[in-house]
Amino acid sequence: MKNRRLIIAIIPFLVLIAILTIVILVFRTDALGGAAQVAMLLTTAISSVIAITCFHTSWSDLEEAMTSNIKSLVSAILILFFIGAVAGSWMISGIVPTMIYYGLKILSPAIFLFATCVICGLVSLMTGSSWTTIATIGVALIGIGQILGFSAGWTAGAIISGAYFGDKLSPLSDTNVLASSLAGIPLFTHVRYMLYTTIPTFVITLIVFLCVSLTMQTEASISVQSFSDSLQDSFCISPWLFIVPVLTGVMIAFKLPALAVLLLSALNAEVAALIAQPDIIAEIGGSSDLTGMFRGVIVSLYGDTAHTTGFAQLDTLIATHGMCGMLDTVFLIICAGAFGGVLQGSGIMREVTDALARQVSGRKSLTAVTEAIGISTNAICADQYLSILMTVSISSKLYEKMGFEQRLLTRTVSDSSTVTSVLVPWNTCGMTQASVLHVPTIEYLPYCIFNLLAPVVSFVMVAIGYKVKRIKQPF
Repeated sequence: MKNRRLIIAIIPFLVLIAILTIVILVFRTDALGGAAQVAMLLTTAISSVIAITCFHTSWSDLEEAMTSNIKSLVSAILILFFIGAVAGSWMISGIVPTMIYYGLKILSPAIFLFATCVICGLVSLMTGSSWTTIATIGVALIGIGQILGFSAGWTAGAIISGAYFGDKLSPLSDTNVLASSLAGIPLFTHVRYMLYTTIPTFVITLIVFLCVSLTMQTEASISVQSFSDSLQDSFCISPWLFIVPVLTGVMIAFKLPALAVLLLSALNAEVAALIAQPDIIAEIGGSSDLTGMFRGVIVSLYGDTAHTTGFAQLDTLIATHGMCGMLDTVFLIICAGAFGGVLQGSGIMREVTDALARQVSGRKSLTAVTEAIGISTNAICADQYLSILMTVSISSKLYEKMGFEQRLLTRTVSDSSTVTSVLVPWNTCGMTQASVLHVPTIEYLPYCIFNLLAPVVSFVMVAIGYKVKRIKQPF
């Protein structure tokens, strides 16, 4: 009977994988435009039928679970909208073009991927936010990589690897705070213990990116000098524009809420745009009078920011879609939230995770099961925070029963739930970064070296027993 329930519980996952695989093969990079959302809703419907007929869950319970799960994602949705506003305002104000302009003068193709990873790592470490790092400096670096002739996949992989490294070790990171608080251990105890797996992983990652940078044959897609000249002709390029990123960093350092930081950052950028780029604001708004300028400011926050420069490649690079550009992602988040709610409310996911837990016999299997739960809940719940919450909640008693420290649990969760979320196309992290960087998740996934290596290095460290100890004998 137990095996029968487990087999039935696995069906929704197999259905999701099958439908999404077909969708991605047919629609490719256009999958997020609606096809993936339909696939998720179809899977949700099939899962609901299974939940009602086989797990004897009432429709009202499923509806409540879906509503509750989607409600928990509202914060991520709002952050996503504000990231869209930051993308538009930072582009039109000249902040990102200024970053690109100076970056082209500083960054050499010979070390570009290596330097990109380091820069994003440092920024994320200081800010505690991989999302903010990718949405700001990451957007500029994607543009620089394109100009220097690097593929979007490699550049996005370097950006994401660095951003998630910094986020993973920063005491300002909300994922670190969440994981440590759920397990009841001090934040800095959690951060210090992660050094044993995170530093080796990042060193290997940097070696890979350095070797690729040194050996990859790249050819600038356009003349770097011509592009720089076009940037200067189209925007007011000034170091003073860096005031906005600096202020953003200060707000993060003072631990202001993410929503407040992003909103204020976008508004600061609009002030900078009115001062430094009034002609562009007037062009977007349709006139240079007060009404036109007001319209230009509002449109740059939510809509298309297409600006004609006379340089086709630059026109493509600076075109953003503000908050509206995030609507496909929000659509998928809601659909994924409904799917995750059905699995949680019916007990389908508990059935699968309990089966994994029964495979635990020692530290290696304990780590493998924890990572499997973290990675699978990233795909099932489609949200990093839900994955962390569920993995810690499910695994905590296992670690207590086996006599291992809770800090081993939180480190393993960070090495799986935190870093692999961005590798799942329908996860909030994967969808957000694909939208912000304009690089499909499937395209950048093979090049996120840090994110791919983290679970492997974590398991190896536990397998050899490095800095792993029992606090009591299992019972």
